[in-house]
Amino acid sequence: MIHDLCIIMLTAGITSLLFKFFKQPVVLGYIVAGMIAGPYMCGQSWIGDEKSVDMWGEIGVLFLLFAMGLEFSFKKLLQVGSTALIAAGTIVVGMMSAGFLLGRILGWDEINSLFLGGMLCMSSTTIVFKAIEDMNLGGHKFAKVAFGILIVEDLFAVVLMVLLSSIAVNKQFAGTQLLMEIGKLIAYLVLWFVVGIAIIPTFLKKFRKHLNDETLTIFAIGLCLGMVLLAIGAGFSSALGAFVMGSVLAETIEAERIEHLVLPIKNVFGSIFFVSVGMMINPDLLLQYWLPIVIITFTVIIGQITFASIGTLLSGQSLKVSLQTGFTLVQIGEFAFIIADFGQTAGVTESSLYPIVVAVSVITTFLTPFIMRLSGPAESYLNKHLSPGIKLFLENYAQRKNTVSSDSVWKAYLRKVAITMLISGIITAFIYLIFFQTICPFILSKSTWLEAFLNPDTASLVMKIIALIIIIGSCSPFIYNIASRHRNSKEARVLWNSSNGHKAWLAGLLLLRMLIGVGVVSYAIVRIFTLTSGMLIGISLLLIVIIMMSRSVKSRSKGMEEQFNKNLTAREVSAAKRRPVTKAFESSLLPYDIHISTFTLPQESTFSGRTLSQLNVRKHSGVSIVRIIRGGVFTNIPGGSKHVYPGDQIVVAGSDEQIDKFKQMIDSSIKHEEEDIARAHVTLESFTLEEGNPLINSTIFDSAIRDKAHCIVMGIKRGDDYIMNPEPQVVLEQDDTIIVAGETERLKQFINSFNL
Repeated sequence: MIHDLCIIMLTAGITSLLFKFFKQPVVLGYIVAGMIAGPYMCGQSWIGDEKSVDMWGEIGVLFLLFAMGLEFSFKKLLQVGSTALIAAGTIVVGMMSAGFLLGRILGWDEINSLFLGGMLCMSSTTIVFKAIEDMNLGGHKFAKVAFGILIVEDLFAVVLMVLLSSIAVNKQFAGTQLLMEIGKLIAYLVLWFVVGIAIIPTFLKKFRKHLNDETLTIFAIGLCLGMVLLAIGAGFSSALGAFVMGSVLAETIEAERIEHLVLPIKNVFGSIFFVSVGMMINPDLLLQYWLPIVIITFTVIIGQITFASIGTLLSGQSLKVSLQTGFTLVQIGEFAFIIADFGQTAGVTESSLYPIVVAVSVITTFLTPFIMRLSGPAESYLNKHLSPGIKLFLENYAQRKNTVSSDSVWKAYLRKVAITMLISGIITAFIYLIFFQTICPFILSKSTWLEAFLNPDTASLVMKIIALIIIIGSCSPFIYNIASRHRNSKEARVLWNSSNGHKAWLAGLLLLRMLIGVGVVSYAIVRIFTLTSGMLIGISLLLIVIIMMSRSVKSRSKGMEEQFNKNLTAREVSAAKRRPVTKAFESSLLPYDIHISTFTLPQESTFSGRTLSQLNVRKHSGVSIVRIIRGGVFTNIPGGSKHVYPGDQIVVAGSDEQIDKFKQMIDSSIKHEEEDIARAHVTLESFTLEEGNPLINSTIFDSAIRDKAHCIVMGIKRGDDYIMNPEPQVVLEQDDTIIVAGETERLKQFINSFNL
């Protein structure tokens, strides 16, 4: 095992260095390392036990998904807006359909074609981030749109893994089964997200002072593996569990710290996973299937550009932003590997599909930076050849879509009620499941304890009543949420006071919710007692009324909701304090071709100490300076007399071109003089006071060595004696050797001034 791990790490390390040198993604280096170490390229495998590599690769998948979850956040999904949802939906539907049809054209069966479609519909988050970072495009508007699309695609990838696993097990399409799996998945995600947010942030906050890097790392990994076990127990993949726990921890204030601590572990095991991917690639198969590889590659590039651009246009973005987004999402990556690996492991896909998809991923990843640069020429071409009518339609459509409009009161109220009922219903169902499978049988079995004092029937009745009190008491806050929560909310009061028609609808909705609550309570009663229908309904209604009128239940429900919201927004509140501008301000710029970007003034910038009027930023770049942040102090809409200094954060608003010009201004202001670099080095020098030196018979203080040479007298050698750290009053004598510390160039100039 040690031998195999050594081979993997050394091979991966060397190839990753080579790929970094040629400015290529290291993921490709890991795959090449796997091909080298695998059984195909060199005649025999360098690895003794390939099963152990597969096991480490599975662990790598867990940490990859855990890290993706830390970057994902379900709350981000709710905040990405309609642009990301519409564009991602268009890409997924379009690329899955294209992949499925292409698979059928190539002669593959339905399962292989479906897996191919699933692999082609998701771009690589890692590659897109890296390409945008390398090309310094992170401040452009399209980058934010692309990141939002990737967030939605990440969630869909998790859902797709669950659906494909169901298909793999059943070896067929089963519509009812798939719907059940989707419902089960939604319930699982909601349940553990709510439970996790309710418990984990509170725990981390309480023990924060005890959580050093070591304990936090162990705790986070323990939570990850614990959720993996829960996911497996619920019938889902281990990767889903890792992703869910990552997304839960992403909502805590420790998210960035956990992400930083887990990164080295993810890198190690993730590299092993990609090496294991490379080990499964047979170069002979690639040569044999070169035609499908070329066809699929062109399908990915053309399809992603087309569907991503159309989807982004449909969401209301400009033609330029849409094309930039489409030309960015032209590759497949991590999830494609995971899905391909799953399909091969489950034995439902052809062995050739795996290396074909990996080859397509390698090619599209390599081409990504080059294709991204083609978005500008593509926009120019379309602007030349599109008719004025179409261009006017696109401009008007974008303006209409981006016009800010408030939700109706009814829509806001129904959304609030629906979310509350969904979450409370799932939690209640989970509590019922646990209670009736484990706790209730235990309670009822103990009725014999009371038979010494009561007859058996009465003892059994007492224990049943106790069981009912426990389950209804435990679920009462959630039953209250289902039947009555928000009935006196601000939206409900506005609707109630607006018209009689709204009053009728509100009353009908409340009655419907009460009936659902009656059904929830009735189910618990039926599981414990045998009653007539009339008595069952009567008791259920009575319990619902008691729950709705109980101040204690209402207080518990409100307290739980407040604590949940506090935990859910803790990271957001902390981040809001560090944001250069508010989200509301950024959102107000959406209808226009303007966005916000922040720059930190470098130490070497010649802008330092100058006023905004002297810099004339607006004239040279076109951007508007919105805010200057210095040491946590904000200066909003600074005037022309405001000075800027190194370390200042300058928040600007402008178009992509204007922000690029401002960045060029910052870059060109940085000094790169060799003498300044040389002066930055502090060295130890010495010189001897020979006859005629003007420093002889003067004190160290009077000699002004510190001021003239910007140095410190560290010591004096006088004969065979040393005077270390001499006092300023020490008199310098002939033949003294002065030992000084300072900047090299200034010391040389000072010594040369005495012709020494």
